Parts: sequence; C-alpha cells; structure tokens
Amino acid sequence: MTTFTDIGINDEILQAVTAQGFQEPTPVQTKVIPLMLEQKVDIVSLAQTGTGKTAAFGLPLIQLIDPKNKQTQGLVLCPTRELCMQVSRDLESFSRFTKGLRILAIYGGASIEQQMRELRKGIQIIVATPGRLRDLIKRGKVDISAVRYAVFDEADEMLQMGFQDELNAILAETPKDKNTLLFSATMSKEVANIANRYMSDPVEITMGRKNSGAENVTHQYYLINGRDRYSALKRIVDNNPDNYSIIFCRTRKDTQDVADKLIQDGYQADSLHGELSQAQRDLVMEKFRKKRLQLLVATDVAARGLDVNDLTHVINYSLPDDIAAYTHRSGRTGRAGSSGTSIALVDMRERHRIKHIEKNINKKFEKSLIPTGKEVCTTQLHNLMGVISNTEVNHDQIDPLYAEIEQHLAHLDREELIKKFISLEFNRFLQYYKDAPDLNQQVSGKDAKSFQRDGRKNQKENGFTCFHLNVGRRNGVLPENLISMINAVPGGGRIKVGKIEIMRNTATIEGDSRFIPQILGAFQQFKVNGKFVTAKVLHHSGAGKGRRPYNQGKSQKPWKGKRPRS
Repeated sequence: MTTFTDIGINDEILQAVTAQGFQEPTPVQTKVIPLMLEQKVDIVSLAQTGTGKTAAFGLPLIQLIDPKNKQTQGLVLCPTRELCMQVSRDLESFSRFTKGLRILAIYGGASIEQQMRELRKGIQIIVATPGRLRDLIKRGKVDISAVRYAVFDEADEMLQMGFQDELNAILAETPKDKNTLLFSATMSKEVANIANRYMSDPVEITMGRKNSGAENVTHQYYLINGRDRYSALKRIVDNNPDNYSIIFCRTRKDTQDVADKLIQDGYQADSLHGELSQAQRDLVMEKFRKKRLQLLVATDVAARGLDVNDLTHVINYSLPDDIAAYTHRSGRTGRAGSSGTSIALVDMRERHRIKHIEKNINKKFEKSLIPTGKEVCTTQLHNLMGVISNTEVNHDQIDPLYAEIEQHLAHLDREELIKKFISLEFNRFLQYYKDAPDLNQQVSGKDAKSFQRDGRKNQKENGFTCFHLNVGRRNGVLPENLISMINAVPGGGRIKVGKIEIMRNTATIEGDSRFIPQILGAFQQFKVNGKFVTAKVLHHSGAGKGRRPYNQGKSQKPWKGKRPRS
C-alpha cells in the first residue's frame, strides 16, 4: 500500500492529513504530488471531481511554500465563489500544523475592504475567483509578481463561464518562470489553448480515458413524453426513497418551477439559480450539505463549486446544450470511491443526443422504463418495512407508556393493526398512484414515429391553429422553449402541439384550436433573451390534411441549421 510518506509528504502535513482520516493517497495524488515536489514541471491533470485533486495540488503546494517569506508564492484560481471557499478550507485544514503559513480566499460577494486588510498582513497562498482578483490587481492591492506556483482548478468551467480575459490579465502579472498546474474534467479546445499558451512542455496526467465520465457512475435514460416530464421525475424520485440528488434544469425558470412543485408535493427540496442573492444561495447550500434537503434543483452555473461527496443520483430534468456540461453534471455523483447514478429524462425528439453523449464519455446508457404506480408503491412499502424493522426502541421512554398504548389498541387484532399502521404512513402514495397511467405507453408502439415527427401523437385527428411569434433563431428560440411554455399553463398537458418552424426573426407553431386563449396566454410576459414575445393567430388549419403551409414566400425559409443556445 502506497502511503503519503512514500510520495514525499512531510511530517507536519502528514499529521494534518492523518487527523482528517486519510490513510492512503488516491491515484491522481500518487501521480501529481511527486512530480510537483521533485521535478517541478508544468502539469495538465484530467480528472473528474471527487478524485482528490484538491489534495493533489494542495499538499505539495503547502510543502513548497516558504512560511517565513510573506510574499504571495502560490495562486489557485477557481471558477466560483463556492469552489474558492471549499479549496481555501481544504488548504487551511492541510496546513493546520504548518506554522506561519497564511491562506486567503478572495471572491466576489464578500467585503473587499476586509480582503484588502488581510492582504496587507502578508498572504503566501491566494485562492481566488478571476473577477475579484483582477479587481484587486487594478486597485493595486494585491501583488502576485513573486508567484512560483499557479493552479487552474476546474479550468474548463472557468473558460465556459467566460473568464478568458481575466485569466490573461492575471497571468500577465505573474513571473514567466513559475510552475503552472491545470486541473480539468475535460480537455476542450479552450483548455488545450491555455496549456499551449501559458505552460512549458506540460506533463499530462489522465485518470481514466480523456473526457470520459467517472468510472463508478451508472448512466440511465428514460424516454418520456414532454408533457409527462414532471410526473416521470416524481416517479423516479419516489422509486428511489433514499436518494440524495441534484436535479439539473436548463433555465432559471424551469429550476424554480420544478422546485416549487416538489415543495408543494411534500418533498424536502429547494432551488439554486442565479437570481438568488448570495445569502440565499449560502443558506440553500448549507441545508443541502447537512441533508436537511433531499433534492436540490439547480442550473449548471449555480451548482459549480458545490462540493458534496455522497450524492446518490444526478437527474438531468433536461439535457444540457453542451455535452461537456453533462460530464460535469454526472461527475457530481460517484465521488470519493462511492457509486452513483446519472439519470436523463429524454424527449423523443432529442433521443439521438444520447448516442453523442455516449461517444463523448465512452460509456453506454441503460434504457430504463418509467416505474408504474404499482411499482412505486411496492418500493415505498418495502422501504417503510425496512425503516420499521431497523428502528431502535428506546425502552426507557416507551415502557412507561406501553400499558396505556396497549389498552387503547386492545380491540384490534394483529392484521387490523398492521393495516391501519400502513394506511396511516402510506396513504399519500396509495392515493396519488391510484389508477396512475403507464407513462411508458405515451412514447412507445405505433405512436413513436408520429411523436418524433410532430411532437404529439395522433395530431391529425384534431383541428390546429397556426400562431405567429415575433422571435426566431436570432433570439435563440428552440422548439422545446415554445412547448414548455404551453405545457406550463393550467391544463397545458392536454394541448396538442403540431408543426413548429423557426426562421431567422420569427417562428410559427401549431396548437390545438380548442385552446386558442390558453396558448395566447402562455406567451404573455414571456421573454427570450430580454425580448418580450408577442403571439397572434395566423389561420385555422382544420383537420389534418387541409392544413396550409406556413412559408409561402421565399424570404423566410425554415431554419435547418445548428441550434443556438437560449
């Protein structure tokens, strides 16, 4: 067994590591630490979150810093406030027995005056977000001209968040002969460009396959009808009673809507998105880390830096636009040696994307069936029985009351008592899933092709009305945006949607003629990239075959190109 002593860690740091319960280094630590301590080379490390990368650069960084020199010698750049705080806490715990070493976290949302006061005392290691650090450099309040080691933590996420200019400006203030370490979950073109631009003959360390998903994460997808997305989510959650999960949504609105529905349905859930204040974000994340929340509904950006090691599931309520983002999402479960499951709810029209993701992460998805109501109730019943069987009885509290309890229940025989107890604890599930339809039937059999082509089965049986919208692909409109807005109105799940065509500046969508007011109402106060959407009726399409074509002129052709991000 390899130990931390075997790879060169000194006694002071070893004492701190041992106090935290670490006994042996992880694979990435075994490879990175000796290189930093002995060879002092630039390093590109491709590893998933949860593999111990903070200690991989943090332990040798602490050992290489001179505590007697008050200049800043080590710089760690992180994409988010949350990750910045987490890395800083980890480094402080690793250095608890290293006398004279000062570490400071610099990030937005905190008092810049307090950070400047701390900097004046002399800080050997700065852990920072690019935006706040660049601000302090402009003010002349931080000096990184003596930095010997610069670390990019989660470099791919920093670049996705648009920090390229900040990184350029920050690194221009550091010495050219420093050692640079780059840690990333994926090797994107942008990450490769950083390596080429700022690093000298870097040694590449890849844990597993390049750009692959975490080894101990199982990937599943459920084929759904778009209007059943929330119902399918509930069934998956209910069928995994002990799940502790992050549910990822594409937009802030979807994130808040899903969280609100879960809370109303009695789940321990909350949302995390960019419209929350920092105090609100901190409160939500604290509750989630302490497991006072079972489900956290989040956008990709908001969840960056959220460091939780024992998530059982990551649920993709909707697939991300960028395949690399799926790698980051799924990498948040199956950490620290545990196993995890990444679940995707997939609409028929985006089914093909599963193949692209499989190719990118070098892993196969398991196609799973949405649990039936009976299956959910059976699972919940078994879970309840397990909880009861494993409950420890506090005899000191119960025994004095037992005679009275027995007297009250003496008229019930064993079978009646069990049934009443189960009904008391279990009625919510029995009532909700009574006569629940099989959601898998909505997207299977003969209807699958028409669903994939038109977005709703049997659409030709009803009359459709064509609606004109004043936004198009130039505004970032996607078909799923329009469908989700209609599904969001009360009773929207009953509204059939027909043909959708998106042009450069406008779009048309067919909807069930029986719901014209609801469809028009769905787009009121709806914004796309800051522009209010207006919808108006073009014409009634009639039943199926008699529908008129939308694009009679040549100036606006249906958009068949690559979908922009919305």
